Amino acid sequence: MVIYAGQGDARRSMGLLWRAPADPSARAVPGPKPELSVDLVVETAIGVADEEGMDALSMRAVGQRLGRTAMSLYTYVASKNELIELMYDHAFGELAEAAEADGEPDWRKATTNWATRLWEFYLRHPWALEVSQARPVLGPNEYRLFESMALVLHRAGLDAAGIRSTYGNLFSLVRGSVRTAAEARRAEAVTGAPEDEWWFARSAQLDELVPDFAERFPTLARMSEAGAFSNEDESEPYLEQEAWETFQFGLNALLDGVRGKLSARTRPEPRT
Repeated sequence: MVIYAGQGDARRSMGLLWRAPADPSARAVPGPKPELSVDLVVETAIGVADEEGMDALSMRAVGQRLGRTAMSLYTYVASKNELIELMYDHAFGELAEAAEADGEPDWRKATTNWATRLWEFYLRHPWALEVSQARPVLGPNEYRLFESMALVLHRAGLDAAGIRSTYGNLFSLVRGSVRTAAEARRAEAVTGAPEDEWWFARSAQLDELVPDFAERFPTLARMSEAGAFSNEDESEPYLEQEAWETFQFGLNALLDGVRGKLSARTRPEPRT
């Protein structure tokens, strides 16, 4: 499932995201003051998505938790899509706050902290992975998160284009690798089959049905013999552990590349 932001009225959606003040020329609606708030509706919706997944999210489900009808919520949020945009940016607030408070002076450690927090964020809120980056939400907390990383890289000496590309690569690396970990956590609940049981049943079939596996895939066989596919920590699901190792490897490789760029910028030109 892919959710594209920005499908509603642009002015209304952006106004809610940025909590723009109400138009002073607008006439007040007579009647009692609202008992809910946009933030309460959004926080309740996040609770639904965290606990039950995006498939369970609806205006009705949020209304039930608040003891209200679905129709009553449209006073605060115009549509489910608009609600998801608000949820996404609101959830990123906790991440942006942590990034702004980090204070780590070493750019590489600060970037590692930032990326690791983003990984942990997506495991807490896996539904956020369904919001496409092709059309970002453009909310304040997204920008705060970008600003915090851009500042780290700027202080390290990276130029503007390098900051943009590094940020994009970091985001893609985290989202790509953590998606597997998030899906691994959810797989047993959806399929009813524990991860170890699933792998054992199918790997046993490979051994029986493909006796010449090592001859057909010699490089993979050597990797297996070297322990590349073993689960060293049995307390963690194999795929989640593999995804974490993939993330760490990719992050270190990316940061090595950034370090190379920074070194090239400070290296004196050779004399001719």
